[in-house]
Amino acid sequence: MARSPRRLDPAQLSLFVAPESTAMRTDTVVTDAPAAMVDNEALSPAVFLHPQGSREIVLGGHTVGYALKRVRRRSIGFIVGTDGLSVNAPSWVGVRDIESALREKSGWILGKLHEQQQRGRRLQSARVDWRDGVTIPFLGQTVVVVLDSRAGVTLSGAVLDAVSGDVSEAGGAALRRLHIGLPPGAMPEQIRDVVQSWLQRQAKRVFAERCDAFAAQLGVSYRRLSLSSAQTRWGSASADGSIRLSWRLIHFGLPTIDYVVAHELAHLREMNHSPRFWDVVRSVVPDFERTRRTLKTDVLPVFG
Repeated sequence: MARSPRRLDPAQLSLFVAPESTAMRTDTVVTDAPAAMVDNEALSPAVFLHPQGSREIVLGGHTVGYALKRVRRRSIGFIVGTDGLSVNAPSWVGVRDIESALREKSGWILGKLHEQQQRGRRLQSARVDWRDGVTIPFLGQTVVVVLDSRAGVTLSGAVLDAVSGDVSEAGGAALRRLHIGLPPGAMPEQIRDVVQSWLQRQAKRVFAERCDAFAAQLGVSYRRLSLSSAQTRWGSASADGSIRLSWRLIHFGLPTIDYVVAHELAHLREMNHSPRFWDVVRSVVPDFERTRRTLKTDVLPVFG
């Protein structure tokens, strides 16, 4: 018997995808936790230590230090985040029972810890070193940031030049330069703020253009478009016609932006994620399945 689509709150439907550049929080109750998801022997022996860890246990040959917190609840909960494993348990559950549960779900725990370890490395490599010559992705292309205090560039403003004849080492694509109105000795925070402000202005312009185009194709009207700084929720649509998009989408190419825009506008026709909803999305973005994968796999710059 086919399962009915899960009903969502029609007042606030959103596209929630955890990108690679952000932490993933996974909370599960032991009695409902999935079975082992990885082969423990497939992972090289490793040590996973939570910075606030108070206890250690060996799971599948891997040392896992975890933070134990006593809480008012009726079951044991596991949380795997960027810091490592946290365990929330009632005061009446003994350590022996807690560690028995940890061993029972060791495959799931080790798989999540390994994912977080890999993600931490990607996040570190994606952290932007704000200086003259740093590169950032803009609409799927690489842009070089150039400090430029000439009169032609407004103080603390930014101007994107035309495609240059330079060729990047990575893919042979022509690079563009973003000239920002700051002197050579500008602080990293100043550079970051000017670039981020410029990106947000471009995001508002590009998103408005794409919303107008897809609203016309879908036969819907949106009331308001606003930007968010969310890192795990790319967009949302409310029943009153309000569309909210993360400005960070401006790092992606137009096909990915178009998918998110079409997704949110499609909710103005179908306030759910039923097959009919996906048919609406597919009517304007036929290959959305392939396009939306980039939201999970692409690593975006970390501006912190």
